Amino acid sequence: GPLAKGTLEKVVAVPELDYMSFVELDVDGDPLIICRTGYTGEFGFEIIPTWSNATKIWSSLLNAVHSNSGLVAGLGARDTLRTEMCYPLHGHELSLEITPLQADASWAVGWKKENFIGRQSLLAERESGSKRILRALRLTDRGVPRAEMNVYSIDDALIGVTTSGTFSPTLKTGIALALLDPKVQVGEVVTVDIRGKRIAAVIAKAPLVPSHVR
Repeated sequence: GPLAKGTLEKVVAVPELDYMSFVELDVDGDPLIICRTGYTGEFGFEIIPTWSNATKIWSSLLNAVHSNSGLVAGLGARDTLRTEMCYPLHGHELSLEITPLQADASWAVGWKKENFIGRQSLLAERESGSKRILRALRLTDRGVPRAEMNVYSIDDALIGVTTSGTFSPTLKTGIALALLDPKVQVGEVVTVDIRGKRIAAVIAKAPLVPSHVR
């Protein structure tokens, strides 16, 4: 977030870093890697200390966070943020059963490479079209979707299944990622089966909230 750099600089002097870059520093004789990366969609850093120095670095960071009236947040908070940004998570939007084309990650495939495992299958899928594609959902009725909930079209046809879901504190509503029939377009109204109740949602453009990584 906006206080990340100032908070970190209470522990170690941080040079200006471009997004997706890193620097190796020395803190009291121990090496420390600071990366301008993250998995939240917010401006921030990822810190890689040595094992022997990890507890000391953590304590220093914790004191710095508290001095800025901050709180410690865990994987639940990170998962909410990454879902708002529509970032994929292994085991949910990324798996052996979900191709990069289906996960909207074809940009990560080295199409120009002469050969790699799965190349022919991916080329065939790209030519014929994927049978499902990752979409973002924003609920318009009250409810909190979770993974593996069925998604239906307005005429009650099963069109896919959610892969991740949560309540968005930013949007004040339930949100989800889902693998859906590729014919379903942004703006269409659908329903999500949440514990036996059909809850209305709209197919939304990803990401669901603005990015602040830079």
